[in-house]
Amino acid sequence: MDDLGIDPVAESVYRRMLFHPEEGVSELAAGLDLSEGKVREGLDVLSELAMVRSSTSSGGLLHAIDPHLGTQILLAHQQADLARQQQRLEESRAAAAQLIGDFSENFGAAPESEELSVIRGLDRIRDTLHLLNEQVREEFWTFAPGGSQTPENMKSSQPLNRRLLDRGVRMRTVYLDSLTNDPDSATHARNLVDLGARVRTVPSLPTRMVICDRAVAMVAIDDEDTAKGAAVIRAPGVVTALCTLFEEVWRSARELAAAPSKDPGEEMTPQQSEALRLLAQGHTDEVIARRLGVSQRTARRFASEIMVRLSARSRFQAGVNAVRRDYLPAE
Repeated sequence: MDDLGIDPVAESVYRRMLFHPEEGVSELAAGLDLSEGKVREGLDVLSELAMVRSSTSSGGLLHAIDPHLGTQILLAHQQADLARQQQRLEESRAAAAQLIGDFSENFGAAPESEELSVIRGLDRIRDTLHLLNEQVREEFWTFAPGGSQTPENMKSSQPLNRRLLDRGVRMRTVYLDSLTNDPDSATHARNLVDLGARVRTVPSLPTRMVICDRAVAMVAIDDEDTAKGAAVIRAPGVVTALCTLFEEVWRSARELAAAPSKDPGEEMTPQQSEALRLLAQGHTDEVIARRLGVSQRTARRFASEIMVRLSARSRFQAGVNAVRRDYLPAE
């Protein structure tokens, strides 16, 4: 009966009184092997809940009311408490709505119900990510470009990731292949795997993105400076398209535990293949470096190695030779 507000001592006193209505405090104490003080404490609880009342018989004994009536009284108490809690909840909800409204009016923040809203500034982005972490129930997907992760990002994400996985949320994260060049970042990713997450890597990623429960997505509005802001998207059609993008990238990605492909001979590593594709599209070393999450020096080295492999004197010739040797599709 603890859920109904009666502690074990009070319950034992009440049960004893039902079957031994003639007993006073001393007899109840002896029968229950309790001190008289404990029995009186139990009687005080029962009295406050109207489960006992003065008996009509002489002797000043207390009478335990009928259990059918008693449980109805207890349930009525619970219903009254729930009604009070509901009222407090509604008042809190109204206060929260007012606060959100004031904030939106003063700082240009869009309400959560909108299908598309833009948040700006690193602090607000992190606040929103924290909120999404608390709200997600089943799936949490992430594109994490940028190669090695900053110590600050890794430190701030660790407790959030652990809570998600402890709650049974299925987490999938795609990093760049260049993540493994940084021992701390690679250890961070492998720790995620040890906790139950699935982690894969690809040579390049389109953008930084988070998808929760296939219902809400958060996408960086500037690939070059993700701290500038993010778009929070709840429009079902757009979120579905972003989910499809994630699944396509995920299928082509490699499990983190897989050894990097460094086959000799004519085979290129995934990073080299992606560098070749970007090279053929006319991207500069700076863009290639950013997309692969490597330094410009490394991007230039990739370009040089590719041109040597393809016996090319220019980047244009490298693209032509790559098509001829089936490294790239003809289009």
